[in-house]
Amino acid sequence: AARCPDHGKLEPWRFVVIEGAARGRLSGAVRARAAALALDPEAADKAAAAFTQGETIVAVVASPKPSPKIPEVEQLLSAGAVCLSLLNAALAAGWGANWLSGFAARDPEILALLGVAAPEFVAGFIHIGTESFAPPDRPRPDIAALTTWLDA
Repeated sequence: AARCPDHGKLEPWRFVVIEGAARGRLSGAVRARAAALALDPEAADKAAAAFTQGETIVAVVASPKPSPKIPEVEQLLSAGAVCLSLLNAALAAGWGANWLSGFAARDPEILALLGVAAPEFVAGFIHIGTESFAPPDRPRPDIAALTTWLDA
């Protein structure tokens, strides 16, 4: 997954792998934080439950590096490319996988539990595990409406 577009070879990302009992502890922390923030109970339950699903969760942490040559936006896009590479690698290996974010990816207290501090942030939580059902396909955009062709 770490082999992805990376202008300048800065490797502006890192991984926090969450397995075993750590998933339950993180789920509990997310539930407590959601309650403290007075989030909608249904949304809080969904956010907390996400951390109990799958055998492994990888927090992909965007970690921009100071560079006079490589703009931060390129580094952030590279972190997103790592998320997609990891997701595709898991799916290609026969695992179920999903890329999630939600409030836990932005909450300062949850980030502190993960060892993430500014200017870093969680680009995504990649949930990997044994798929128990095929997820329903979602509506996809009309590619023609999103594409402009220039030929002259």
